[in-house]
Amino acid sequence: METNAAALIGQAIRQCRTERGLTQEQLSDKAGITYQYLSDIENGKKNFTLDVGESVARELGMAFDTLVELAYSGRKPLPKVQPQYFIPGAPLPPGLTQEHLALVLNETHKVVRLINATLIRAAGRALPAYIQGNNFSGIVSNILTDSFSRLSPFKHNHDQRYPDLICHGIRGAANVGLEVKTTVQLGKGGESHNGHPGWHVIACFAVDATSGDIKFIHVMFADLTGHTASQPDWKYVGSSENADTGSRRTETYNTTPVGTAKLRHGTAYLDTSVINISRWRTRKDCPAPSYSPFRPR
Repeated sequence: METNAAALIGQAIRQCRTERGLTQEQLSDKAGITYQYLSDIENGKKNFTLDVGESVARELGMAFDTLVELAYSGRKPLPKVQPQYFIPGAPLPPGLTQEHLALVLNETHKVVRLINATLIRAAGRALPAYIQGNNFSGIVSNILTDSFSRLSPFKHNHDQRYPDLICHGIRGAANVGLEVKTTVQLGKGGESHNGHPGWHVIACFAVDATSGDIKFIHVMFADLTGHTASQPDWKYVGSSENADTGSRRTETYNTTPVGTAKLRHGTAYLDTSVINISRWRTRKDCPAPSYSPFRPR
């Protein structure tokens, strides 16, 4: 059992044991392990095999799968975005509302939770343990895009081309596009393989090291000009080669300082309980609108 998963399940074991009025000595005797081993499991100090997990769960009156479900669902609230952190007046793509955005972000939290619970149950490791950080962000981006498609007027672009989503069924907003990116890097600007114009969303999230849960903490929207414009919001940066592996990244565009400023001023959600933007900077030649959290107060 992978360390972080074991710690979370250990907490569930302790809670289930106390709810049933069992001491550590009683449960360890029934499960055929030592008192000290059980104590270490409950405190997240030791990994344990699936056989041990199944034995302990059986003596608690449940299947090991049920214990995992309790550890990842019933014992820890699902992350949710908080209404007070939405920015009043922040512009969103035509057809999209803050209500849509809240549903989409929370649905993505939920899907990632379900994936992690399934992986833990099957192999003892959450999703972030299997893949590198940038690939994990790519999966979160795909899940977020799908949540938009299911819970907002912005639907998958089935041509598999830019943009990721296109608005349908809203008068005055038909065919408005939205390109979706996610990242764990706070304050990061946009990154694109094409530098096209249009609406972009950059959704920054935090990862819980124990459960693999994610929580969105900063979401930015901007209608950016393309790289062929006279004053583009994108700059071509080419591709770079990894000196150790010899592999080469895909050709890439990054937002210019002005493009990044547009995104920051377009902040729609900012969790100020974990993010302090007082030292962040934006370009002086990109004035902060009235709704921007970067506007001097």
